[in-house]
Amino acid sequence: MLRAIILYSTLIFLLMAPALHAAEKAVAPAKETVESSDAKRAQALLARAVDYYKGNKDRALAAFSRAGEFINGDLYVYVVGTNGQMLASGGSSSALIGRDISDLRDATGKAFIREMIDTAKTTGAGTVEYRWLNRSDRKIERKVVNYQKVDDRIIAVGFYIPRASQEQAKTLLDQASNAITIDQTSAYTAFNDLNGKFIQDDLYVFVIDLKDSKFRAHGATPRLVGTDALDLKDPTGMTLLKKMIANAKPSGYGKLEYHWRNPVTEKVEKKTTFLRKVNNVIVGVGYYTR
Repeated sequence: MLRAIILYSTLIFLLMAPALHAAEKAVAPAKETVESSDAKRAQALLARAVDYYKGNKDRALAAFSRAGEFINGDLYVYVVGTNGQMLASGGSSSALIGRDISDLRDATGKAFIREMIDTAKTTGAGTVEYRWLNRSDRKIERKVVNYQKVDDRIIAVGFYIPRASQEQAKTLLDQASNAITIDQTSAYTAFNDLNGKFIQDDLYVFVIDLKDSKFRAHGATPRLVGTDALDLKDPTGMTLLKKMIANAKPSGYGKLEYHWRNPVTEKVEKKTTFLRKVNNVIVGVGYYTR
């Protein structure tokens, strides 16, 4: 009898095992990918352009250079030969078609086309980041270009990144805090310098003195320097300084979420600001999300 029960239990387990395994797979959390919609759109457009070029060869260049299926909003395709010659473009760089752009440099002096050509020759595909004029808002912004080499043609699609990451915000906060500990006066001057290293796209530093609640620095809005921050509110009516002090003063570190104007997009967006108490001031650097 006991043997029959064991055999019956084993049979039930074997029959249920596949279902249990399937259930485990069903509840297992999916691996999340962190990609912006612009990045996905750019990758999809590049894939279509590569396939089209493979089927049509240089006849595809004309299609890439005119309004049509290879322009997706602010995204477009451009093609550079491995010899550095611009061969096609659906954007403003169409003015460069026929010219050697191998030594073209970005706003910081980076030879990004040369980097793209050299990498494409070696690996066949890649990504390069540089700083370029975004004609939609007339501002220099970070741009990422994905590219793939087909024969001796490099097909590319790029997109702008108007928003910095939380890691970049934390890094800038560390740099700003260190600068204050070395020389407060010089640090404030550097934070307010519109062409300085402490203003990076939508990232900037602000400093509020805990003694009198006044701004000592504000990279995005220098006119706030010297004004009282005590009653400053975001567009939803949140009083900011009191919450910043409450978050940062006890441990020396803090974080606050609120709404504020993004200096790049010029739109009110959700912002997360990291805070640090250094000597007698609160230092803040925040990043924006849509």
